Amino acid sequence: MKFHLNTLASKLWMFVTATIVITLLFSFVLSNYFYEKLYVEKVEEELLEEGRRLSLDYEGGALTNELIEKIEWYNRKNDSEVFLVSNPKELSACLPYEIDYDTLIGPEERQQLLNGKSIKKLGYEKRFDRDVMAVIVPLTDKNRLEGIIYLYVPLAKISELTDDFSNLWLVAAFLFVIVSVYIGRLLVRKLTRPLEVMKSATEKLSEGDYSVRVPIHSKDEMGQLGTAFNFMSVSLQREDERKKEFLANVSHELRTPISYVKGYSQAILSGLVKNEQEEDQYLRLIHREASRMERLVGDLLDLSRFDSDEFRLELTPLPLAQLIEDSMQKYIPRIKDKGLDLKYALDPDIIINGDEGRIEQVVQNIIDNALNYTEHGGIEITLSPYEKGCLLTIEDTGIGIPEDDIQRLTQRFFRVNKARTRSDGGTGLGLSIASKLVYLHGGQIKIESEHKKGTIVSIFLPII
Repeated sequence: MKFHLNTLASKLWMFVTATIVITLLFSFVLSNYFYEKLYVEKVEEELLEEGRRLSLDYEGGALTNELIEKIEWYNRKNDSEVFLVSNPKELSACLPYEIDYDTLIGPEERQQLLNGKSIKKLGYEKRFDRDVMAVIVPLTDKNRLEGIIYLYVPLAKISELTDDFSNLWLVAAFLFVIVSVYIGRLLVRKLTRPLEVMKSATEKLSEGDYSVRVPIHSKDEMGQLGTAFNFMSVSLQREDERKKEFLANVSHELRTPISYVKGYSQAILSGLVKNEQEEDQYLRLIHREASRMERLVGDLLDLSRFDSDEFRLELTPLPLAQLIEDSMQKYIPRIKDKGLDLKYALDPDIIINGDEGRIEQVVQNIIDNALNYTEHGGIEITLSPYEKGCLLTIEDTGIGIPEDDIQRLTQRFFRVNKARTRSDGGTGLGLSIASKLVYLHGGQIKIESEHKKGTIVSIFLPII
């Protein structure tokens, strides 16, 4: 792993290292603090306990020589210094360091002694170059202070108590830092490795390589991110394939009519036409192919507008049955020419909130397909209430659609006729446009078909 300050791995590694060092320092300081605190408290408790035990030998009255000798003997055998005096002012003559009596025992503290309560003292003494812990235990008889037991001990410095421990701790801490930093580096590398892989994959993706995938080794957030990346990559790859297919289809759809227009117009301009009848035939073919290109461009523009955020439907209350009947008027001559039957079963009370022009476009696109692929029988149109909306069905008795092709009918440029001839079909965009418009109206479209028996197109729309 290369070390660059601007990389996430380096920042994480530095953060882990700093955290380890700060934690060790904090634990060292904290351990020293608590160790010293516990040590001082322990010394204080031991002195108080010693003073209480010694005070039990006092039986009241003036201090006896026997008690004084007993305290002196105890002082010689004990680590702490112990003095027994009848007057606190006598301490200055006993202690190996100077004291200020008024500071040592003030009025409040003297009252505590008279009440039989011990006094604790902690202060720094220059002679010992360390703090001194002292305890004063009163000896009282009938509310009179007959004497005091004074115990003191110079406190050991924490550095003295933990000298060996500190050296060992420093060595162990140094080794711990080395090992922790190394393990932390490996951990950071493991954590950031998927990001490095994803970064490399993103660069390839930005260059147009949509086949790139990242390996998934966990189910945590990193694994979820990798899964999301792979899903995005698959989606982009499919979209790229659809775009290529779309461009290929557009090129294919335009190539033939353009070649017709160019060929027939060139024949007319070159004087290859033999008579007016042939010239009229050529002009009709040019007009037909020009109309086909115009329809294709119009459909493509519609689809482009539908996918944009700027497209808006002009919604108004529409009597759907009347709109269907009006839309079918243009097809009556063609239906009669083909000898087909047309049946209606329309509920006149159904009102939808829709765009009149676009709903008419949906109906006409579906009727165009029905007429193109129906040679015998007829077309039946029904409109009825359905759950919270209405159901419009357009059923024909045409050639039907193979089951494998039904799911692809609303894809752009898809034709059931694999030969892609244009004499029996349109641009291949009609159902795609119809499906998109129904969706924009808050509805759904469903296509059912049985090969060589007919097709049923069902449209679900919300009503007012």
